[in-house]
Amino acid sequence: IPAMVSTVKASVQTSPISPKCGLKPGVAGIHSLVAPSHRPAEDLAFSVARFVQNNGSFFNYYMYHGGTNFGRNAAGLFVATSYDYDAPIDEYAVSSHPQCSCVQIKIPGLCISNYDRTCSTKLTFRNMQYDLPPWSISILPDCKTEVYNTARISSMSSQAKMVPISGDLSWQSYNEETPSADDSDTLAMDGLWEQVNVTRDSTDYLWYLTEVDIASDEGFLKSGQWPLLTVMSAGHALHVFINGLLSGTVYGSLDNTKLTYGGNVDLRAGINKISLLSVAVGLPNAGMHFERWNTGVLGPVTLQGLNEGTRDLTKQIWSYKAGLKGESLSLDTVSGSSSVEWVEGLLLAQKQPLTWYKTTFDAPEGNDPLAIDMISMGKGEIWINGQSIGRHWPGYLAKGSCGECNYAGTFSEKKCQRGCGQPSQRW
Repeated sequence: IPAMVSTVKASVQTSPISPKCGLKPGVAGIHSLVAPSHRPAEDLAFSVARFVQNNGSFFNYYMYHGGTNFGRNAAGLFVATSYDYDAPIDEYAVSSHPQCSCVQIKIPGLCISNYDRTCSTKLTFRNMQYDLPPWSISILPDCKTEVYNTARISSMSSQAKMVPISGDLSWQSYNEETPSADDSDTLAMDGLWEQVNVTRDSTDYLWYLTEVDIASDEGFLKSGQWPLLTVMSAGHALHVFINGLLSGTVYGSLDNTKLTYGGNVDLRAGINKISLLSVAVGLPNAGMHFERWNTGVLGPVTLQGLNEGTRDLTKQIWSYKAGLKGESLSLDTVSGSSSVEWVEGLLLAQKQPLTWYKTTFDAPEGNDPLAIDMISMGKGEIWINGQSIGRHWPGYLAKGSCGECNYAGTFSEKKCQRGCGQPSQRW
């Protein structure tokens, strides 16, 4: 479902008595891989009424109907596919409407307000007494009778509940092998290159491949104290493979995309293959000079604990391979998936890196919205009938400060968060 976005054209107020020409109240922040926020209906109603009270003339809601970012075209860095800003109609076309229904009322008369964030107040106006809760505005169409107060919300929000519609699915898996620096489809260059400059955003993945020659007289081969590999990256996630085996995974965050991998690696005498799989999680779209922000492994990359001390691998020859083998084979299509051998049953890969999974199911009856539960998966991308429906990363648990939500006070995206410690997007 494409999102329906409301827009506003605003003009400059030329005199104190001329009307203010536009307010676009945001319902909640964009759904990034942190705990999503929920803007209380009381605060939204207060903001709209305050704008009208201060000579505002009209306002638009951002947004009214949510949608979904399919494919790799998310709205920015570390952004989930969900794009509905806590809208009255969510991305599944399900109505929750707490914010809108509470303010569907004409405001032709008087507004009296209490801007205090903690204390209620009693206001006497024209020999009438009015009780005003904290951070609220009362509307008096006839300048006498209170018909509405923004802190007294009668409309209750509702959240959609996911219901399973089928039994266990029969899965098949296919495991990729890590590429080598001398593969024919790699590009060898001196030093480390920025990821998007190499991939041109044709894929989220870029392999950084190199080799390290370990002499047979290295002390760590006898002591068992493996060398420390340190990799510094501009982001956004990194998988480190040593001789084809996963050594570790690190990832950044929306606040700081940069990351550092530091781990002892099991090297042997002779040639050792170091394969770094750098993963992009969207493109930057906001921030100062965001067009200059980098992605990928830019170094330094070092090995510590050798006889020579520290070996700098940054400026040696690295080979590059854009994308995964499964992408080049189009495993997301029927024809492409038939080009490799899949395994199932007891041979099904579980919790293994570089694994593709596939299954088939019959579309259920009815017209209710459908979603895929990805709670058991790590990070990757999902296709339905060859159409990418976006990245998934349920292993990335939402961070934030969840607790009681007080509607009073200026709203921000870090206020009234929910879902802390849970997958940022499960469905």
